[in-house]
Amino acid sequence: MADQTARGEEFESKAEKKINGWSFFGSKYEDAADLYDKSANCFKIAKNWDKAGSVYIKLANCHLKLESKHEAASSYVDAANCYKKVSSQEAISCLNQAVNFFMEIGRLNMAARYCKEIGELYEAEQNFENAIDYFERSADLFQSEEVTTTANQCRQKVAQYAAQLEQYPKAIEIFEVIARHSINNNLLKYSVKGLLLNAGLCQLCRGDLVAIHNSLERYQELDPTFSGTREYKFLADLAASMDEEDVGKFTDVIKEFDNMTRLDPWKTTLLLRAKNALKAKEDEEDDLT
Repeated sequence: MADQTARGEEFESKAEKKINGWSFFGSKYEDAADLYDKSANCFKIAKNWDKAGSVYIKLANCHLKLESKHEAASSYVDAANCYKKVSSQEAISCLNQAVNFFMEIGRLNMAARYCKEIGELYEAEQNFENAIDYFERSADLFQSEEVTTTANQCRQKVAQYAAQLEQYPKAIEIFEVIARHSINNNLLKYSVKGLLLNAGLCQLCRGDLVAIHNSLERYQELDPTFSGTREYKFLADLAASMDEEDVGKFTDVIKEFDNMTRLDPWKTTLLLRAKNALKAKEDEEDDLT
């Protein structure tokens, strides 16, 4: 690998000389771009990711000198893929540059794709505020290109992380909007009960019993088959145990559902919040008696 690093440095040095030298035909940036590309590939083979990333940025600058924003954007993506191995912040910075260039040249689908990728990098770092921002941007861009399925996937991410941050009204609205749009689509209608369950769990976390019961009625109107599902029964039983302020019953309802359909960590987190709020209310009333 050491020889690949040496070759990479040699190609990079030749590229620098090309740029700093004279050229009567304006081809020095094309020649330098070719050398930077060879240099970056050598550094990648050597797994010197930081160096490969920095060379791809130099390659992007050459493409900008040649007035090729598409090639520049692609080079920033290549840089980001290298930096992902060593620094997610550097990767995000490069992807942001790529998004800006793709936006400028009207490649909205590509901009959407890399906004989503930035969202996923923030997601991996559990930086949910920034993840939400980029998933929202991605959803809007995908929707503008009528890539509705991917747009909705991004919106669901927004809803999930909004709920993580206790922004329940925002999460509820997103889940409900996607459910309404999906109900008349033969391919998507089977996902509606899961979306309504997610929205209902967010309602439970808000602790507004009137809103919970109103939502269950609305969900039955939206999807007449919903009242016959395990998801509806689960929400209705949880709401009833909250009405009765019965933590034991609330816990039993969760266990019963979990035995049939394994609850994922996101749902478990929300249910634990609702349970703790219910327990706090029960303890408070016990203190008053």
